Amino acid sequence: MCFSHLRWNFVRQRPQHLLTRAAKWFDVLFIEEPVFEAGGTARLKREGVGPSLEVLVPIVDPADTQSLAQVLHGLVARELDGSRHRTRVFWYYTPAALAFTQTLHRDLTIYDNMDELSAFRGASDALVSQERTLLATADLVFTGGYSLYAAKRDAHPDIHCFPSSVETAHFARARHGTTPDPADQAALARPRLGFFGVVDERFDADFLAQFADLRPEWQFVILGPVVKIDPAELPKRPNIHWLGPKLYDDLPDYLAHWDLGLMSFAVNAATRFISPTKTPEFLAAGLPVISTPIVDVVRGYGEAGLVEIADTPGTAALAAEALMARARAPWLARVDARLAGDSWDRTWADMEARMMAVLGEPMSDSPRPVMRETV
Repeated sequence: MCFSHLRWNFVRQRPQHLLTRAAKWFDVLFIEEPVFEAGGTARLKREGVGPSLEVLVPIVDPADTQSLAQVLHGLVARELDGSRHRTRVFWYYTPAALAFTQTLHRDLTIYDNMDELSAFRGASDALVSQERTLLATADLVFTGGYSLYAAKRDAHPDIHCFPSSVETAHFARARHGTTPDPADQAALARPRLGFFGVVDERFDADFLAQFADLRPEWQFVILGPVVKIDPAELPKRPNIHWLGPKLYDDLPDYLAHWDLGLMSFAVNAATRFISPTKTPEFLAAGLPVISTPIVDVVRGYGEAGLVEIADTPGTAALAAEALMARARAPWLARVDARLAGDSWDRTWADMEARMMAVLGEPMSDSPRPVMRETV
């Protein structure tokens, strides 16, 4: 059972990459945060999203006289009571789920700490204490980047760093240049600099606006949903193009027709510990990347000369000009050497090995062994 603050069908990121792989060995139930609907009895809405993988959405009446934690506890407990499985694993992305799962029996508790959620806009005041409890009770802790690992490594005796990885073959499609330019960007001039991902308080809109003003003849393409900020406050320029959310499957088609990747993250509390998944994805697509000075990007890629780091729009513009004039072949060779050891398959295999070591179960070369149960 995975308890997540992210919705399965939002943006494909770490939970989806890992849990689709987990489903080759386990029956996976991905439990989202509740949706409130007036009237009716509380229930779990089910959706099969793959073999052995279901998304469960709690549907709750806001007028229910029980507390939300009581309602969710009852829904999850009934789901478990009806399970045929002997072994039970709880996988947490959000410590807030402890409010309704702490007393439920499980054989293994994992905290996959992908973000410092307490630093995000709208975070609950209780999140810090809930995380402290989860760190004290988890059997295994994984972190989504080196900065998070450094901050938490003394908080748990069995903690391991698993930075963002990549489906290299998927994004490498962008290198072939054989896919048609998507219709909503086909008319845009070149060069094009692009960003894909969630646009929220971690996105530095002012940086983007100033960069676009410095190079009005360049086109800036932004793909992704806008959340927790007012879209009306985003910069409007003739050369900034907000194209909205795109399917993960379609991203390489867009990247194939860009000249550079741009990661204009704000440097603030919400980004202090992030390890952006899009960094290796841009590189797998063969796109040179400019990033603001995010610690994990600097240490993991900037210091190796794989990503250019720019702390101002002016330095970003100069870096972009240099990158577009640079021969790509030597850089791509270094990129491919760096990515050769990165894959979500390998990350999951390493995680599973640690899980089985704690459970005391032998590893199997074949997926779907009978005794492996619920994640």
